Amino acid sequence: MANSDRERERRPVRNFIVAVLGLTLAGLIFVAGVATGASLDVAGTVGFFPPSALPVPAAGVPDEETADEFKVFWEVWNTIEDRFYYDLPDRRTRIYGAINGMLETLDDPYTAFVPPEVARILREDNSGEFEGIGAYVEEAPDGGVFIIRVFEDGPAAQAGLRAGDIVVAVDGQDITRATLNEALLLIRGPAGTDVTLTVVREGEDQLLEFTITRARLEIPTVEARMLDDNIGYVALFEFNSVASRRLTDAVEELLDQGAEAIILDLRNNPGGFLDQAIDVADLFLPEGVVVIQRDVDGNERIHRSRDGQIAEDVPLVVLVNEGSASASEIVAGAIQDRGRGTLIGETTFGKGSVQLQFDLSDGSQLRVTYANWYTPNDRSISEEGITPDIIVETPTEPSEEDPQLERAIQYLETGQ
Repeated sequence: MANSDRERERRPVRNFIVAVLGLTLAGLIFVAGVATGASLDVAGTVGFFPPSALPVPAAGVPDEETADEFKVFWEVWNTIEDRFYYDLPDRRTRIYGAINGMLETLDDPYTAFVPPEVARILREDNSGEFEGIGAYVEEAPDGGVFIIRVFEDGPAAQAGLRAGDIVVAVDGQDITRATLNEALLLIRGPAGTDVTLTVVREGEDQLLEFTITRARLEIPTVEARMLDDNIGYVALFEFNSVASRRLTDAVEELLDQGAEAIILDLRNNPGGFLDQAIDVADLFLPEGVVVIQRDVDGNERIHRSRDGQIAEDVPLVVLVNEGSASASEIVAGAIQDRGRGTLIGETTFGKGSVQLQFDLSDGSQLRVTYANWYTPNDRSISEEGITPDIIVETPTEPSEEDPQLERAIQYLETGQ
């Protein structure tokens, strides 16, 4: 099945994968890609693996054949400027539209153009911090922004915003017909500034308004706690630049508290940086292959784990679902192929391509697919995702029960 067809089929899943309100777009745009080749709909997900931004090839002068074929573009451009009846969008908007149209022809949902405003936020958020209100969101089915969860003690929580609220206006501006990207860019802003959200809340007859003072926040990267029977639970929300360090600290603390087994929760983790994926896998694996990178020319690079890490012998279960993508799939695939732990949940998203990042002259960015990831047993992550050892479906209706976590506990207690 073509990647673009697969993306369209999985759009409902993509809309669920976490979008951090405060716009941690680094966790949003590129793991699952975008609805079209380059339109940057942040209802999509992220988790690309950027090295340092690469130099952009010099603009130069196009060869004669290219210049000749480009004449039709300028014929259209000039005719529109000269003859179009209605008001024209500004030139930048039209240029970006042409770029996006070109990228769409590649039929690759992960090769994408990032406008300067979003690129600036991406650079900031990769650090594991951002300026915003502190909430996880998704696109509401009937328009607006649905609040999935608010950061504990964050500005949104302190102002009274709750999970389940639907934001329909920002500072009086209706967002029910806006894209998620457009809405989030309105909500996000510098620390210390205020934003007023108009909210629909179940059980309330009237719209509610909340004025929230934005703050600089640390993205919640891990959540850890002890369960019964000396089982340690740790959830990793994304593979940002501090993920492996914070996960290591959390696992060390669980082991110090007497944990004799670990549940690693990668559900709805959209991915992040490659080096963090390698380091997270390394925490649980002895020396060996973590992932194989293979480019279009067949060149191969093997990324390996090292011996001597603190949790490489602890009984391990990894929770995954359709929202586990990219770096999450690298870790899950390595643990499964190496026989190191048991995967429980649902088949993962299936995003195993690698994007190079190019910083462009106006502050925008271009992400270009150049390679694919393969598990230690040479399985393609992109084609099928990672199928868990034990399938446990996510409940179709919201529930306080967590059958996947319950099954993981049962497995660690009984061995089956």
